[in-house]
Amino acid sequence: MAGTTAEDEYEASVEPAAGERVQHSVLPVPRPQARALSARPHAAALVDSDEAILAASLPHLEAGLAAGDTAVLACPPDTAALIGAGLGLRAGAVENHPRICLLDTRAPDAITETRRLLARAGSTGSGWVRLVGQVQFGDRPRTWREGTRYEAASNALLAGQPLAALCLYDSRTLPDEVLRSARATHSELVVDGAREPSPEFDPAAFLRRLPVPREPVEDCAPVLDVPAATVLADLRHRLAAALSAHVADRDLVDDLHLAVSEVVANAFRHGVPPVSARLWVGPEQLVCEIGDHGTAFADPLAGFQPAHGPDLGRGGMGLWLARKLFDHVDLLPGPGGLVVRLATRLP
Repeated sequence: MAGTTAEDEYEASVEPAAGERVQHSVLPVPRPQARALSARPHAAALVDSDEAILAASLPHLEAGLAAGDTAVLACPPDTAALIGAGLGLRAGAVENHPRICLLDTRAPDAITETRRLLARAGSTGSGWVRLVGQVQFGDRPRTWREGTRYEAASNALLAGQPLAALCLYDSRTLPDEVLRSARATHSELVVDGAREPSPEFDPAAFLRRLPVPREPVEDCAPVLDVPAATVLADLRHRLAAALSAHVADRDLVDDLHLAVSEVVANAFRHGVPPVSARLWVGPEQLVCEIGDHGTAFADPLAGFQPAHGPDLGRGGMGLWLARKLFDHVDLLPGPGGLVVRLATRLP
């Protein structure tokens, strides 16, 4: 993230394009002629070939174009080109926003991109967004976990909005673990062209049972261990010094310290002091745990979007910044209360 700060990233993420008005804390309102909202518009298509991708995607998009929906792909270039060729002349009416499928981005930015599209669609056509996205969760179990968490969380974060989403799960590239998760995180399944309710759909239970992997770096002694801090400024300073001493990339240090500082501030302001901090740093991975003695807050959806929308003056962006700047954020019960666990891969 050289040359930019997280504050810059935040301003860019909430700055609407020309003619748009983005309101993150209020759901976009469909135009009066929009059809009634579907209770469960989130579907997964299990595919194993290019032909299966087209068989699932084209009817979904064509129905949206016929209804006046804003038709959107969230696919890598090869899949977008395949679907575009299948649509023919109609492909010109379909946009591609690959960030929504977590291609080179993290979940908070994908949610922001989706809300931006919904806000724009609210004043055009039917008021709906018709989306086809191809699951892109990377090649490691750690990133599979975050991708499936995003799919589960989006059911609540985007509930009730005029969005008809179809997610492509390609068995040629995805592990069985991710393919199985589609049944728990999507209300409907498309198999062999037929759409049916998923009997295993339970995103809340899925989020609760997600395991938290232990990183190898945690087998070593932490480079910083503060069991009971009572002064916010002092703990922030000690974390900054430890990060600077063990992370070579100065821009990354600034970003990580910003996120950790916000989480520490949350612990002092909203938790029950004293506050603890432990930091592990290895060649490839960094883990930081911030704990306090409160037990009332453990929302697995916290931080996927700013708590109060784009109004930074109202606060509520600590965990959102953490999710933007760290690969993994978990809220866990600790020995004395709540622990916020932050982990990220180092370049």
